[in-house]
Amino acid sequence: MNQNFNYIDNLLQYKRQETSPVKIGSVCMGSCQRVLIQSMTDTDTNDTDATVNQIIRIIDAGADLVRVTVQGTREAENLKNIRSELNRRGYNQPLCADIHFNPAAAEIAIQYVDKVRINPGNFYDKRAVFVTFNYTDDEYRQELKKIEERFVPFIRACKERGIALRIGANQGSLSDRIMSRYGDTPAGIVESVMEFLRICKTEDYHNIVISIKSSNTRLMVYTVRLMNYRMRLEEMNYPFHIGVTEAGEGEDGRIKSAVGSGALFADGIGDTVRVSLTEDPAEEIPFARKLVDIFRDREKHAPITAPLVAQTNPFEYERRSNRPVNDIGGKMPVIVVADLNNYRLDEIKTISSGTEPDYFYDGKQIIDRSGKEYPILTLEEYLYNDFYANQMRFVRVHKAEYDRFKGQNPETIEKLKRERRMVLIMESNNLNSLAEMRAFFLELDAHICKIPVILHRTYQKNDYESLLLKACTDLGGLFIDGYGDGILISNEGNIGYNELKNLSFGILQASRMRVTKTEFISCPGCGRTLFDLRETVAEIKKNFNHLKNLKIGVMGCVVNGPGEMGDVDYGFVGAGKGRINLYKGQKLIQRHVAAEHAVEELKKLIKDNGEWKEPKRLI
Repeated sequence: MNQNFNYIDNLLQYKRQETSPVKIGSVCMGSCQRVLIQSMTDTDTNDTDATVNQIIRIIDAGADLVRVTVQGTREAENLKNIRSELNRRGYNQPLCADIHFNPAAAEIAIQYVDKVRINPGNFYDKRAVFVTFNYTDDEYRQELKKIEERFVPFIRACKERGIALRIGANQGSLSDRIMSRYGDTPAGIVESVMEFLRICKTEDYHNIVISIKSSNTRLMVYTVRLMNYRMRLEEMNYPFHIGVTEAGEGEDGRIKSAVGSGALFADGIGDTVRVSLTEDPAEEIPFARKLVDIFRDREKHAPITAPLVAQTNPFEYERRSNRPVNDIGGKMPVIVVADLNNYRLDEIKTISSGTEPDYFYDGKQIIDRSGKEYPILTLEEYLYNDFYANQMRFVRVHKAEYDRFKGQNPETIEKLKRERRMVLIMESNNLNSLAEMRAFFLELDAHICKIPVILHRTYQKNDYESLLLKACTDLGGLFIDGYGDGILISNEGNIGYNELKNLSFGILQASRMRVTKTEFISCPGCGRTLFDLRETVAEIKKNFNHLKNLKIGVMGCVVNGPGEMGDVDYGFVGAGKGRINLYKGQKLIQRHVAAEHAVEELKKLIKDNGEWKEPKRLI
């Protein structure tokens, strides 16, 4: 294995990564423990009763710990009352204080909570104004020295009290100092955290949890991998808090979270998770628990082997290079093949809703939109009885079958390499199907075999959420790594055609492989949010969901909103009671717009930039 890509021990064997134990109140986090589930309050932290009641609802839903917004010293002092009331009611689960921009609040909070979350991008550095400064090496070191002088007393106080520290960096919330040298990049995010970790290591303080978050699943996964690699190089093995920040709500938010966090869990990375949904925080817990449970027995999977000489760069996106066959592969959009699910093609066209698939599958053949049929062959038929050599056809195969044929017939790979009119349908029944399919791609690429590949998984589910979780965690990580030119999900259960087909499009959108609908990036809200976030998200979706190629951010406050909606096209950010700031990208365009006019003003902003389209009217 190329040592530069050694971000985990083994790409083909599932194993929970070994991380050091971290004590957080009454619980322990790390690889020696189960993955912990958590969420965060969205109440006013000064309202003791409301905050306590919500914490109890979150814990009763199954959370192991709860994070609380602490924006100032007043809120930090009220943590004493919150903790006291929780203890009085018999709830002793650990609390975490969420701090941004305010070291003084953190110094108070450690008297009452078990863990403090700080963001290295804004804890001691000045609030980013997204202006490029040119620091000399000496000036950069002097700024870092100033941080160390302020950080060390806080570390010592945490160490003395037995308080855990979460060092959590988010895309878009880096300091201007870091961005001046690294840009808003994975390398910059990682270095922002590493600077703080090195200071902690010097002080022999190790009760630390790491988090790297982004609403961009691809960037989040690559950056966590890079963080894990960099820690290993410096002999650190702190546990990871993982999650896709600002995932949104409903089905889209759940798909996005399952794809992003699932890709990391599949590699054994992750000791605690939050599914950040724009919903009541307690509603995050059951889905998070199911997500974690998907991986419970994965270590028992059948052995998987492959050459590793063709491993892709796990820290940077590059779509697998292949030779297109008609409109599949190459630089073409990743296709969706919809399982007809016992319907005929003419019947489907009367019940179909949402985006139309590119091809259809009836269990025996592939059919295009015009009704033209393409044969599906077994690998044996392809090798020995291929009557369709002069036309486009599909070959269904899984890794174990391929290995068997290749062992008996070494010329198998040479025939595949010469192929120009065939598309592979890659399947897997391995308990660790993501790793087995990854191994198959490594095998193909090691032999420079440029065949396009459709990823196909068949399930037996009657519950849609269970199907969603399985499909997202089996396939999402492969697409994040640029593997796959098509997706086909089959199910032998009581789940309809549209749900299967729309789930396929959802996985491609969540993994950033194909955009077919507006992407709404919305935070879950917290005590800093001064408007009805869920109602506002619903209103914005109603007005803008026809703008298929736009990403629109809806953020509760200006504390992290402008930074954390890192790659949106337009942003709608709370700026105080009844006031909204509007952004084009990360550039502030309108300040303090009255909330009741903000949606219309956002529409006007999009029109002014030539990106508005009138929605189609239903006849």
